[in-house]
Amino acid sequence: MAKSFHGRGCRFGAGFLTVGRGYTLDVNLHKVRSPVVSSEPSSAAAVAELDPSIIGPDVYAPQDDSWLLCQAVADAGVAVDARVLDMCTGSGAVGLEAARLGARSVTAYDISPAAVECAARQARSENLDVDVRLGSFDDAAELSAFDVVLCNPPYVPAEAVPVEIGLERAWNAGPDGRIVLDRLCESAADLVQKGGVLMLVQSEFADPDKSLQMLSDNGFRVREVVRSTIAFGPVMDAQARWLERTGRLEIGRRTEELVVIRADR
Repeated sequence: MAKSFHGRGCRFGAGFLTVGRGYTLDVNLHKVRSPVVSSEPSSAAAVAELDPSIIGPDVYAPQDDSWLLCQAVADAGVAVDARVLDMCTGSGAVGLEAARLGARSVTAYDISPAAVECAARQARSENLDVDVRLGSFDDAAELSAFDVVLCNPPYVPAEAVPVEIGLERAWNAGPDGRIVLDRLCESAADLVQKGGVLMLVQSEFADPDKSLQMLSDNGFRVREVVRSTIAFGPVMDAQARWLERTGRLEIGRRTEELVVIRADR
């Protein structure tokens, strides 16, 4: 029986769940798989897998953005033998992929207890050494700076910000989509050691140019490494009329560009 998942890019079919463009979940195999997706030649054949039976109703299932970031990290080769920090880990998809790619250590943070439990269970199910913790950017900044910081933050613009921690907090980032992105860019120099790398993914609707500028102002060398156009999923569909009314979305358009940014310190 097909399971129900909610997210930015989910589409449903009999026996399969399509998680954005090209990603399928075979409910008989109980695995979430990603293909190679990149606007540059791929140097790696990473395939991220999660057990969907572990992803509960209060945890945001991985979408196109997670897999796009995973592939960009694989192609860049930055995780190998690195101390990696995965912020806003959610289901754990990005942090687990870093561990699979040969990270020396992976520490993952989320503010949601349900997400922390999910990511830790995913790691145990694959016998991956990922230290999953409940906490924020401030908590992560108390640790020694990392070689690599990865983040797929909430970035969907929304009229009202949720007060309580829950599924909506995994995507809702306030009117400009930057509540978490701004905090990430401000904290980056405290999290990334000199010579280290930050890689993040976000939507065009959350102003990638501002992320690039903030990181550059904080001493990073920045560039976009991947752009990918995807169809709206249920979350963006639900926000579309508001985005149209506020002039952020062309009337009738139902696609967005995802952007992976690399910042070297």
